[in-house]
Amino acid sequence: MIHRTIEFHGKTINFQDEGSSDEVLVLLHGFMNNLEVWKTFVLDYMRSIRVIAIDLIGHGESDVVEDVSSMELQAEAIKAVLDSLNVSKCVMVGHSMGGMITLAFAEKYPEYLKGFCLLHSQAMSDNPKGIENRKRACKLINDDKLKYIVDFIPNLFAKDNIAKCASEIEDLKDIAISTKKEGIVAAQLGMIERRDRQDVLSSSTVPVLFIAGSQDIRIDILNIMAQATLPKFSETMLLDCGHMSFIEEEKIIKQRLLSFTKMCFSL
Repeated sequence: MIHRTIEFHGKTINFQDEGSSDEVLVLLHGFMNNLEVWKTFVLDYMRSIRVIAIDLIGHGESDVVEDVSSMELQAEAIKAVLDSLNVSKCVMVGHSMGGMITLAFAEKYPEYLKGFCLLHSQAMSDNPKGIENRKRACKLINDDKLKYIVDFIPNLFAKDNIAKCASEIEDLKDIAISTKKEGIVAAQLGMIERRDRQDVLSSSTVPVLFIAGSQDIRIDILNIMAQATLPKFSETMLLDCGHMSFIEEEKIIKQRLLSFTKMCFSL
């Protein structure tokens, strides 16, 4: 698979574009990941739909653009990629931070979306404790990036899945280690300043899919369930896993995202 790039604000944004269908799925990874986490999804999907995976700003092979990678700036970069590919309609899936960016995209460019999925993500802004935790994380990253990564990554998985996913956890650590320190901090600062976007869910005229894990310590399931009542049309999928269902329950997630994409384009 070939990586491609565009220029955005004088910097480089990296992405993959595979398949030739009019049904387009855009995959947005989470914090300290890159588009490589979607590799098996792209390989499977490209046979039946067009799939675009993007390195978010400051991650993978995409440059850091500003000191703060706001959700709005990230959304602008995604739109720039889609415009460069002449894509005007898509289904967007955002994992964790990628879901926050998906909501910013849905607010700024709703006309591009046939539907979207919040994969272990939600629309509320950080509470004071959450903001303090992110500020503390920024200090830890600057002081000892490697220790932060080694401590952070395994906790994204359900305890029962850590041994089963040991190889994938090591791969995620390698991805995070290769992520620019400035990009990691800029992403944390962008999440700190993001606004509450529950109103985006309430005003959505396209299907919204929520996928959550019963053992996900990063997301409060009660918040997900409450937010799932806001869109005009929504579905919720709850799995017995942690924050990384696309790894922990890969087969199920592959099937569900593909069927959701096809359903959205059939409406």
